[in-house]
Amino acid sequence: MEEALTEKVSLVVLSGDMDKVMGAFIIANGAAAFDMEVTMFFTFWGLKALQKGNRTGKSVFGKMLGVMNRGGADRLGPSRFNFGGMGRWMFKKMMKKANVIPLPDLIRQAQEQGVELVACEMSMQVMEIEKEDLIDGVKLGGVGTFISDASESKFSLFI
Repeated sequence: MEEALTEKVSLVVLSGDMDKVMGAFIIANGAAAFDMEVTMFFTFWGLKALQKGNRTGKSVFGKMLGVMNRGGADRLGPSRFNFGGMGRWMFKKMMKKANVIPLPDLIRQAQEQGVELVACEMSMQVMEIEKEDLIDGVKLGGVGTFISDASESKFSLFI
């Protein structure tokens, strides 16, 4: 009897915008619910979603970036209409009223379903983000990690 191949999905998360990151995690959770093997590769601004929210950086530029681009799922703003943070607050209120699962819960749900979260090592080096700055359960990898997964995937998305 021939063994069925595992269906795989690969997502690149480049954006650090709340709405795009939420979309990525909704797709990842949906694919995992369909018993698909899911890998999410976070690079550059997308790393914000995996950060704990502490300040990062060691050099002057790194510290400046860490202040201006402070990560954490609860700190992400929408891609439009952020209004200096008011947009994030407004969207959270509206999503709660509509019973939409908050982003930190979507991330937890993905991890519970076995979605593999991979942080781009090169982006981390450039942005001076350390492994300790990331939430638990995140693996580190390079572009080869993504290419390897994507080459075996039924589909790949760039968000």
